[in-house]
Amino acid sequence: MSIASDLIRGHTETIILAHLIHNDSYGYEINKSIQEKTDNQYELKEATLYSAFRRLETGGFITSYWGDQTTGARRRYYKITHLGRALYEQNREEWQTAKELITKLIEIGE
Repeated sequence: MSIASDLIRGHTETIILAHLIHNDSYGYEINKSIQEKTDNQYELKEATLYSAFRRLETGGFITSYWGDQTTGARRRYYKITHLGRALYEQNREEWQTAKELITKLIEIGE
């Protein structure tokens, strides 16, 4: 769905932060959650996901650490910071405002 992808693309970091608000997580788990929440209508490309992780970590919005799995591949977990929580709240408020404005602009008057 290219239209959905175009609309969602600018919100990748906020989507990741929203997932991390609840608990630390790793890339595959976050992407799986996105797919489940959207009934498999949206999936982040791996490159997009990990680029967003790098930007968020460089900006101090998340931190990362290696998990302690005893089997399988080692996982890199991500944790939201206080700065990340503030960014999430700000982005969420901006999204609410943008939704309201877009609705006003594209709805046909009655």
